[in-house]
Amino acid sequence: MSVDRSAAPRMARWHALAARACIVVASACMAFDARPDDGSALAQAAFDRPAGTDLTTVSRMELRDKGRGARLRELVGYRLKKGRGESVNLLRFLDPQDIAGTGLLSLDKADGANEQWLYLPELDRVRRIGGDRKGGRFVGSDLYYEDLQQRLPARDRHRLLGTETIAGVPCEVLESVPVEAADSVYLKRVSWIDRQTLLAMRIDYFEHDAATPSKRWELLAKKLIQRHWTVTDSRMTDLGTGHETRLIVDTAVYDRKLPAKLFTPQALADETLESEYRP
Repeated sequence: MSVDRSAAPRMARWHALAARACIVVASACMAFDARPDDGSALAQAAFDRPAGTDLTTVSRMELRDKGRGARLRELVGYRLKKGRGESVNLLRFLDPQDIAGTGLLSLDKADGANEQWLYLPELDRVRRIGGDRKGGRFVGSDLYYEDLQQRLPARDRHRLLGTETIAGVPCEVLESVPVEAADSVYLKRVSWIDRQTLLAMRIDYFEHDAATPSKRWELLAKKLIQRHWTVTDSRMTDLGTGHETRLIVDTAVYDRKLPAKLFTPQALADETLESEYRP
């Protein structure tokens, strides 16, 4: 009877491959099982939430002092993901006349660094926003320049504080503290994350006192647009003064193949280079 002497080596190789496959599958299962208890994993999942390659919006901004009527502004926004964690954003005010043309360009780099430029039509010049102004209010709103930047999860230490229901939505409560204190105007942020959509339902910002928030962002409405959950109504409140900034998205269009040339200081200063892309 003949013996196939190659069978033993083949079986050994097969068992080795099978063992490695089991290790990979087991590791994946352990990573998945660990995610609900891992603040960093939740922060990364929320950051990686599918949101298209690019997004164009037309919105209304309402500024409201406590007990007074709202001041209305209209603006258009563009966002482009460039890969490897890098993204660019352009905001332009359209109305009223005293602020029309004012724009902000934000470049969020893959290493976590941020650059911003502000265009003021009355001066007809583009001015770079220094890091010492990240706590400055954007055109008199309750949004700081830092709030309009993308923040990589690795720049913070994350910790799950528990669960809580916000507006009927079960949420994970996530605390995020800057790794480097000088890297943020905030001492910490506490976010209520909807695990189903990975959208934040609420964010409390702590500036001066780690026990008392100074600002609060709230999701008021969301909508599924082109298969992407989109915040369509939100409010930022200064908890000290009661002043509110509400942002209502009237139009949102994803994946229009926006060109990189739209996100340059030149396009920021020249409205004609941007206006053709308005929806």
